[in-house]
Amino acid sequence: MTRTLPQTDIDAGSPELPSDPGRHLASPITRSALTIQHCLLTAAREYLRAKGFVELLSPIIGPVTDPGARGAKQVDVDYYGHRYKLMTSAILYKQAALLSFDKIFYIAPNVRLEPLETSSTSRHLAEFHQIDVEAAGASRDDIMGLLEGLVRHAVEMICTTVPAELASLSRDRAALVAAVGGNFGRITHGQAVESLRRLGHDQSEAAEIDWQAEVILSRQAERPFFVTDYPKGSRGFYDREHQESPGVLQNFDLILPEGYGELCSGSEREYDYGRLVARMRETGENPAKYGWYLDLARAGIPASAGFGVGVERLTRYLAGLPAVWQASAFPKVPGVVAP
Repeated sequence: MTRTLPQTDIDAGSPELPSDPGRHLASPITRSALTIQHCLLTAAREYLRAKGFVELLSPIIGPVTDPGARGAKQVDVDYYGHRYKLMTSAILYKQAALLSFDKIFYIAPNVRLEPLETSSTSRHLAEFHQIDVEAAGASRDDIMGLLEGLVRHAVEMICTTVPAELASLSRDRAALVAAVGGNFGRITHGQAVESLRRLGHDQSEAAEIDWQAEVILSRQAERPFFVTDYPKGSRGFYDREHQESPGVLQNFDLILPEGYGELCSGSEREYDYGRLVARMRETGENPAKYGWYLDLARAGIPASAGFGVGVERLTRYLAGLPAVWQASAFPKVPGVVAP
């Protein structure tokens, strides 16, 4: 028996999610996708280590987690009588880890109970992994350049190392290489809003680019591109505000072409204690919840920039898969009970 997930106009044709995990695990598609994912992780580690990054193990639970995961519910766990959270993102811990090393990365698990409507986007999982990167003293341009290089290196290594797996999935190697061959494009949030409105999509100028809008923009593109300068209030308190352009954040999303949508979010980070407290209050967060983090900020944490790349989303793009759950051995689609 299989359950057919609801579909939307932007993701029509998504495959059915098997209710039998054995059927999924034994599928040649799964084997090829996970082989590509293995190569992706090898490429990411190789690239980042060559750039001087140290791999650390990320926390899975903590007293607080990233509050900026739009629409997703956090999961509470009982930690010896204290209410802890499963990580939706290790962003706060990445900043703290820079007190040990100037350049760090995680291959980090995340749990986000996404809204039920995301089950139809083909791009959302309730449990997923990120390549989480943070660099002390880096600017937004520095970290965007690093991200470009990481994606390009992964494509080149996969096309060279596992061409048979790409062929088995009918993924065109030459097209992949061409898509990442030049500099990635760049538009501002404001320009994205204007473009979407011209295309008939009523995107708010004060909010994040919504899920459908990401796909609309993605389908217009032949190569990955960045959306920068989101408005203050649309993202978490840790995205640093432009000092010369108040109300604009020093952040970005990386959007994949071909309709695959958003792959990665990143930013320069806020690190000043006073500004962090003010931003927390502006976004409706209680600073008292973040005591350990604010204590570190008061004592001094480095200025930095970083990003988080969705491992399953990048695997999906590389493999040319219709749905992101096909890039996970044990997929957790929002609202669908699974092992």
